[in-house]
Amino acid sequence: MSTAQHPCGVLFFDKPKGWTSRKAVNHVIHLFAKPEQKNRKQRPKAGHAGTLDPLATGMLPILLGDATRFSGLGLHAEKSYEVSFDLSFQTDTLDLEGETVEKFDNIQVLQAQLEDALKLFVGEIQQTPPAYSAIRVNGKRAHALARQGEQVHLQARAIEIKSIELLHYEGDVVTLAVDCSKGTYIRSLARDIGLALGVGGCVTMLRRVSSGGWPAEMMVGLAELEEKKEACILPLQIWLRDLPQVKLGEDEAMRFVLGQRLRWDANISDQALCCVSYDDMVLGTARFQQPISVLQPERVLPTAQEKMAWTQKV
Repeated sequence: MSTAQHPCGVLFFDKPKGWTSRKAVNHVIHLFAKPEQKNRKQRPKAGHAGTLDPLATGMLPILLGDATRFSGLGLHAEKSYEVSFDLSFQTDTLDLEGETVEKFDNIQVLQAQLEDALKLFVGEIQQTPPAYSAIRVNGKRAHALARQGEQVHLQARAIEIKSIELLHYEGDVVTLAVDCSKGTYIRSLARDIGLALGVGGCVTMLRRVSSGGWPAEMMVGLAELEEKKEACILPLQIWLRDLPQVKLGEDEAMRFVLGQRLRWDANISDQALCCVSYDDMVLGTARFQQPISVLQPERVLPTAQEKMAWTQKV
């Protein structure tokens, strides 16, 4: 089956609580697969751009077709979350899915103390990921090793917390709005804030409200997706909106999809990754090389090759 017949683009799925990110992707593949597509190779390709824990809800960008080749743009994007965590206990998974490992009674943390502690975590910090995470240790997922009872020791890594806003503090439950860099584990952040206060920090609610600056209003829920799935897919051009845009004529487009370098005068910085298109169709990406003003194809989409070949025939 021609790849051009498969859907291509991005949808911003509001992942339900209890679903893994993989389940969300599989559900989308199932929705868009046609009855005659009986095996995996025939079905549409899909992938997500940034894992969400099963407990978490919110924005999960899902890319379809050739758009899956650009999932890295989402994996490396900044994220925004709303999180609630309970100071009175901690679990082995740092959220409600795990077993309680410690309890803290008669907590007396004043709001002023909490606000002072939050300031310690704004900016570039070192953070140790949770043992129950998808990070690979000697070729195996950390969470798989942890569930087998093995001790998992993960190295701290540099992340950046752009901002933390205290939304609510009542009883033992804290609710925050957090803007952060890629690679940030919100469960670890809650754990570390609790440790700084000498108490627990078990995540009870986690919602991603934005990924890569995309607003929450872009999200589509399960019911909407199942009712009008085609309308939920946004064009690939939207996903690549932050890249410099290069629009080619037909002759240049034909050469580009053949992998040929192009002379191109533009005010684009050296080695910048560009989105290359023709007649509102994304052809792929290229690196702009200065000072020779050359576009070097980096990724040419199979769908673009097919469509340009068809253009030549007609």
